[in-house]
Amino acid sequence: MSDIKVDISKSEAYITKEDIEAIIPEAAAAQRMLHDKTGAGNDFLGWLELPMNIDQMEIDRIKRCAWKIRSDSEILVVVGIGGSYLGAKAATEFFGASSISRMIKQSPGTPHILFAGNSLSASYHAELLDLLQDRDVSINVISKSGTTTEPALAFRLLKDFMEKKYGKKEAASRIYATTDAKKGALCELAKKEGYHTFVIPDDVGGRYSIFTPVGLLPICTAGINIDKMLEGAQRAVSEYSNDDISNNECARYAMARNILYRKGKVIELLVNYEPSLHYFAEWWKQLFGESEGKDKKGIFPAGVDFTTDLHSMGQYIQDGLRNLFETTLIINEPKRNIKIKADDTDSDGLNYLAGMDLDHINKQAFKGTMLAHLDGGVPQITITIPKQDEYTFGRLIYFFEKACGISGYMLGVNPFDQPGVEEYKKNMFALLGKPGYENRM
Repeated sequence: MSDIKVDISKSEAYITKEDIEAIIPEAAAAQRMLHDKTGAGNDFLGWLELPMNIDQMEIDRIKRCAWKIRSDSEILVVVGIGGSYLGAKAATEFFGASSISRMIKQSPGTPHILFAGNSLSASYHAELLDLLQDRDVSINVISKSGTTTEPALAFRLLKDFMEKKYGKKEAASRIYATTDAKKGALCELAKKEGYHTFVIPDDVGGRYSIFTPVGLLPICTAGINIDKMLEGAQRAVSEYSNDDISNNECARYAMARNILYRKGKVIELLVNYEPSLHYFAEWWKQLFGESEGKDKKGIFPAGVDFTTDLHSMGQYIQDGLRNLFETTLIINEPKRNIKIKADDTDSDGLNYLAGMDLDHINKQAFKGTMLAHLDGGVPQITITIPKQDEYTFGRLIYFFEKACGISGYMLGVNPFDQPGVEEYKKNMFALLGKPGYENRM
């Protein structure tokens, strides 16, 4: 079975053998800190062995609830922000569960997965409520506290909508709360109203929560095989625990990005050539941005969709400030492919491509772009993914989670807290007149 592979060979001018040999002891120490739980934030390492430790009874209950949602709902609205929705959104896009393929061919008994509570847009939420009027709906509200402004406001609107549409009793049977086990506003409300309830583990932060009910319930509801996904993650747990750091792919990625950072490459562009990977990059941005951006340190994570963004961002990447590097995700086997046919008139001048398949053309675009950007002074890391299936997705998620933990410790920060996230909220609360915040501005 093919593996996820990290290739830094095209960046030898920036990442030398001597650089790698010098940094290996740091990466090994960072991995030991994770495994021995001796580093900062070690009380949030529940994700590290999570794929191995998931309770089968919990998986069975997730499947039963997913079956119920599929049987009585056309739409599941997932209410959450940050790690409470990005993992599920990345998965549904990765498998086409909320893209063109779903529009073309709706799988029988598989609801559309929509998302709310990740913005404060009045237009979005008003249009969502209009869309739900004539459809059967279930809600999965995800929040540790139940008081985070964006999802709490969205859920307030949706709860009112559901109770008017179905009545309190049936509405409660269609609401699934994923929250703290013992405390918090959402936990208390779920108990009072009798919602189906799932627990967010205390030792797993939101951006590492995709293998908890936070991600698994909506992903399973979308018709994605979570058993295969967890099997891939379990393989990754074993594979990326390898103490031989030079042969540990996620550690090699962490080392490469830290070498580049120390040489002034402070922006990492995660590049994809498949639209279905766009929200994977959004999940990745939160994972690394929230984990590493502390103490005035950190690589700035950004995402670009090629070849689309070559016609907007390509000029800057090629010729702009030389403080960035690219990490490109390449899928070996596409989900589908198309052969290019000859045209009698050849009016577009593309007959030289006749007989080629579109995925081959896409991969040549990648190679040509990589060489151009390398010539332009942009170091290149390539991560090759065997295929777009559940097993590979599980492995890929864990690959980046583990790499992020190692990289964060190498950077010298706590990868598992996010103190800066609260700052904007304090100012917003003061401007809105929340009691206790009036004198902040």
